[in-house]
Amino acid sequence: MKTKKELKEEYKKKKPVAGIFQLMNVKNEMVFIEDSLNIYSKWNRHRTELRFGSHRNKRLQKDWNEFGEENFVFSILSELEIKEDDNLNLNDELKLLQQMIEEELAIQNALKY
Repeated sequence: MKTKKELKEEYKKKKPVAGIFQLMNVKNEMVFIEDSLNIYSKWNRHRTELRFGSHRNKRLQKDWNEFGEENFVFSILSELEIKEDDNLNLNDELKLLQQMIEEELAIQNALKY
């Protein structure tokens, strides 16, 4: 078994996963889609806000409270490979990727938080 110190070192060496993720309410099929340079960190922040009842998206918070955490599914829709030598604006690339995914999934405003 690895020590706490070893686990911390492994965590520090891990590269963040950039891309697009969604949180889907399985009861009403509403989705919350967002981009991030660090998907897991952003997801942890959203989950913490939802658990404490302080999420900025009031409709999502209402459904989370009503249906419960067990009726929401987190999934990664697309990952963006980050290369050290890229001259891209990663935030712009993520926004474009999110827009393309939303169009591909044909998400209507009625089904999106």
